Amino acid sequence: MAFTESQTEEDFSKARNKALFNEIQHLLSPEEASLISLNDVKQLLKPKQETYVGMKVIPIEKIVGSEGRYKDFDNHFFPKSSFLKTRWEHVDEAAIKDIILPPIKVYEIAGLYFVRDGNHRVSVAKARGTEFIDAEVVSLQSEIKLRQPDNLSDIVQQIINYEKRLFYMETGFGDITDYWCLDFSTPGRYDVIYNHILTHKYYMNQKQEEEVSMQDAILSWFNKVYLPIVTSVRKKHILRKFPKRTLGDMYVWIVRYWDDLKRKFGDSIPIDYVVVDFEKKYKIPFYKRLINQTKRIILRKEIENQNTEIN
Repeated sequence: MAFTESQTEEDFSKARNKALFNEIQHLLSPEEASLISLNDVKQLLKPKQETYVGMKVIPIEKIVGSEGRYKDFDNHFFPKSSFLKTRWEHVDEAAIKDIILPPIKVYEIAGLYFVRDGNHRVSVAKARGTEFIDAEVVSLQSEIKLRQPDNLSDIVQQIINYEKRLFYMETGFGDITDYWCLDFSTPGRYDVIYNHILTHKYYMNQKQEEEVSMQDAILSWFNKVYLPIVTSVRKKHILRKFPKRTLGDMYVWIVRYWDDLKRKFGDSIPIDYVVVDFEKKYKIPFYKRLINQTKRIILRKEIENQNTEIN
């Protein structure tokens, strides 16, 4: 009995220390060490229905998040707080004694699993190197299959990449324009672009007796709408004021801003004025960027010092 208690305490301590070390390594970007929330993924993928699958043996490595306990564990399912100790050790004790526990309950979406019930069991299983676990599965319908993600940002990027492939494949956009770098930093933007092209096609048709082809509409939108805006953004070096954003992001934001200005002041506002005015209104001020950079340098030094102390 004493040996078991000692072993479970040691196991929890090791798991807790791994979570702490993971947190220290990601002080500059704590979201990268966070367990993925099912609700965040549902908001991104918007599943339309759920299906009860039943009992399955699922791979532990495919369990990447939680429905309700995502703040209690890190992205490797190591415990982030000592208040999890008692329950965690009870589950670990059962594993040591080969006591069979009830199956966990999970949601499956896009080929990944999220825990509904049994977070401690998953945490212990991962800490002990277990490869498979019994689970009661409910599947949420999704058209995309995701590969193993490190964090939510990884999932976001996978979704954006999927949307880009779909957009280019279904519209032939790259072949028509020879432009392969229409990129975004958030999902859902390719649908926005598609609607912009359809709107542009509608106005083109008002001046034509015959229906304008989708290919002609795409090329006209690209040359007459998209290129002038992003050319102005490049010329005025606006993108450097919006870190981690793309020309595609700037296009979408500026078009919206341009529409707002037109409603207030009429249609005769030149695009160069819109771009400059947008930058003045929404850019991150220099002093804030300087403060953020200073904070990053200080945090980086703290991480290096803490890593030295741990080693």
